[in-house]
Amino acid sequence: MPKEFVHSVFDLTPERLSNLGIKGIITDLDNTLIEWDRALATPELIEWLNTMNAAGIQIIIASNNGEERVQRFADPVELRYIARAKKPLLSAFKQALQQMDLKPQEVMMIGDQMLTDMMGANRMKLHTILVKPVAKSDGVITKVNRAIERRVYKYLTKKGIPTWEEQ
Repeated sequence: MPKEFVHSVFDLTPERLSNLGIKGIITDLDNTLIEWDRALATPELIEWLNTMNAAGIQIIIASNNGEERVQRFADPVELRYIARAKKPLLSAFKQALQQMDLKPQEVMMIGDQMLTDMMGANRMKLHTILVKPVAKSDGVITKVNRAIERRVYKYLTKKGIPTWEEQ
């Protein structure tokens, strides 16, 4: 489970992160920052990234996608990245923490999938944020994860635990 549900990364401000003691962000790429089938950042996303950068908040992408896909997005916006991250395995999270030279309690993981992004980050004791997927469609592998997540959301609803679906 994530610590928080938000509609998008745009709900996160430097002030909010500062209040949580967050100095760095590890973020997923597809359906977290942009649609899985979009190559480049939107103007709104570029503005958000610049705002975080100006506030001194480090950002690293950790994506299970291949090098070419992640690099094509990350290079124009000057973001560090870890491709083929193999989330929920811990190696990419450890690598990102090392690159940022930050402690787990100073880092937030932002992602759109419970089974990859949240599971791995929670095991590392990061502050976890689950965003509503940017696109309504998914790649093939992600569709399997979404089916499992739908069952989790139903369970949470029965227990009265709000997610971004109820916000």
